[in-house]
Amino acid sequence: MIFIDDVVNETPFQYYFSNHMKTILATTAILVATLFATAQELYIKTFGSNKDKPIIFLHGGPGYNCANFEVTTAQSLADKGFFVIVYDRRGEGRSVDPKAKFTFDETFNDLNGLYKSHKIEKAIIIGHSFGGVVATLFAESHPENVESVVLVGAPVSLQSTFKNIISKCRTIYEGKDDKVNLNYISMLEKMDSTTIEYSSYCFSHAMQNGFYMPANLTDEAKVLYKIYRKDSTLTTHASKMTYEGPQGFWKNEHYTTIDLTENLKSLQSKKIAVYGLYGKEDGLYSTQQVADLQRLIGEENVVYLDNCSHNVFTDRQSDFLIALQKWRK
Repeated sequence: MIFIDDVVNETPFQYYFSNHMKTILATTAILVATLFATAQELYIKTFGSNKDKPIIFLHGGPGYNCANFEVTTAQSLADKGFFVIVYDRRGEGRSVDPKAKFTFDETFNDLNGLYKSHKIEKAIIIGHSFGGVVATLFAESHPENVESVVLVGAPVSLQSTFKNIISKCRTIYEGKDDKVNLNYISMLEKMDSTTIEYSSYCFSHAMQNGFYMPANLTDEAKVLYKIYRKDSTLTTHASKMTYEGPQGFWKNEHYTTIDLTENLKSLQSKKIAVYGLYGKEDGLYSTQQVADLQRLIGEENVVYLDNCSHNVFTDRQSDFLIALQKWRK
């Protein structure tokens, strides 16, 4: 999910959208990057000593990769005494695999393979955006492998997120007396909210209205975002995404209808700690959604940051690192 989980597909509104699919594809892409991996292999990179506390980072999407976290944050986290593993899910980003199934079972099998190949018994799982969905479901099905789950700008209810996006966009367009976009919002509200088309257009409007970036970057964030403009990996591949990932996970797992409320309760019953890091300027989520999460996992377990949007680890990196160190204990 970018959420970052912005996806595209053929549209039912052919008279307008069919001529704009390439534009939608470009505008819904998050600042992520792709390199190259041979078929059947996963792109995996580690940071730090394997004797330190292991952390596995799960990127957003579906259809994206871990490059933004890898380039900006992974080493900084390793410097705090963690063994950090980043990877691109099968069939996404640099983990090229034309036979990828795009199912949670396949994803969990690959995760278990990471545990085995790196001789890990338990790990902290960081799930960014859609990666938070994967992290929660993996922890529920493999509690013996998970020490804690850290949700970073991750959805609990996808349907609530879509409704929030539409509501915020409607308010913006009404303030501008933007009749054209108000008409498109009205069309969206009449669509089947379970479809991938509906999801795609919701996220497209979110991107169009700047929901993924804070209005004012901190000085630290300004330095980190300069990396996006200079690092060769990011400058070359910033707009890349895979089409098959969103399609596959929607077809096989109906991910646009997922609600993790009961799954998170299940993790609590299994004594797995769940934490959250969210930005107050992340336009995907309302303050009510964050408050609901606080009630669910504990207010003390959720850090809700000013001058911060969807990419918490770049918008407020120092606070991100401090939280991970605190929760590690």
